[in-house]
Amino acid sequence: MPATNSQTTYGTVTKIFHWLTALLILTVIPLGAIANRLPYETNEQLALKAQLFSFHKTLGVIIFVVALGRILWALTQTKPGGLHPDRKGETMLAELVHWLLYLSLVAVPLTGWIHHAATSGFAPILLPIGQDLPLVPKSEGVSELFASLHWIWSKIMVAAVLLHIAGALKHQIVDKDATLRRMWFGQRETPAVQAHAGSLFAPITAIVIFGLATGAGAAAGLFTHEEGSTGPELAEVTSEWTVTDGTLAITVTQLGSAVQGSFGDWTAAISFDPDGTGVLGDVTTTVAITSLTLGSVTNQAMGADFFNAESFPTATFQADITAAETDYVADGTLTIKDNTVPVTLPFTLDIADDTATMTGQLALDRSDFGIGQSMNDETNLGFPVMVDINLTATRGAE
Repeated sequence: MPATNSQTTYGTVTKIFHWLTALLILTVIPLGAIANRLPYETNEQLALKAQLFSFHKTLGVIIFVVALGRILWALTQTKPGGLHPDRKGETMLAELVHWLLYLSLVAVPLTGWIHHAATSGFAPILLPIGQDLPLVPKSEGVSELFASLHWIWSKIMVAAVLLHIAGALKHQIVDKDATLRRMWFGQRETPAVQAHAGSLFAPITAIVIFGLATGAGAAAGLFTHEEGSTGPELAEVTSEWTVTDGTLAITVTQLGSAVQGSFGDWTAAISFDPDGTGVLGDVTTTVAITSLTLGSVTNQAMGADFFNAESFPTATFQADITAAETDYVADGTLTIKDNTVPVTLPFTLDIADDTATMTGQLALDRSDFGIGQSMNDETNLGFPVMVDINLTATRGAE
């Protein structure tokens, strides 16, 4: 059996590409549908959901690579002529379905891959290629955009697959022709046919369908960023030192991978005298829990078993500031939900004129605050939470 195509039949390489793609597609679609519907309220549920999503993502990357190989191979090959050239409408529809499949086999896994690379957390790709992509930033906006495109275009893929299967069954059962025999393995007799006559109708129409589906998604609001629960607006504070810039970031470990996030809304009332002795000042920081972004698990973090943002919309850190041997220490308490825990924050401080730059880090144990009590297995969600604080404050600023 020849490896390359002829005017009448497909070669071995094309057949391998075809049936390998079919196997992958018929596996990845139900995997994604099942994983998307599974709950993740307990360790066991999260582990199963993450595992299925990891398989789904991994197969998606493989499909993308196989699809590129298949397309490149097809460009070098003769395409067998149609068995029914007189049925022009049916032939055009078959060409259109093939182009929809070709486009979706590249576009759907690629958008899913970009969505994965732009966010952090949850289910990793099980290939030794890392979790990021060149030129793709960690961005919730980028992640949501490509997640929406992935969802819309996957529906085109499913429709094209179903139409392709329906067409194959029609050829086999109704027409009883050689369509399936030409794509199956082994040396088989196939009827003589005219050379394939290509046209631009099918690829252009396929692109138009993708565009119309994307436009319909935009009209339905699928590309509109949905803000989470905003919670109460934090009151302005009066402070001897006014924070002019800063970040309050956290890092958790989920399924063995670091997931980074940050709080976008927080206030700090700071009293501090670098020339004093003993207690040099104090700080009270209030954090809006609902301002947290934490990759793909942001919504989960707001839930009752985690931060319970609806009932406890803020967290509060109160501490006295003292000098240490080489830097400073804020020694006080942190209240999250209804749990108040003693914490010590070491930090460095650089003061130039009336501007201070502070950098600090501390490790917290989420279990001390009753966060994620259902996740008592560190293989799913680690207990340590790293907090990184960087800020610039000006003395006497309005």
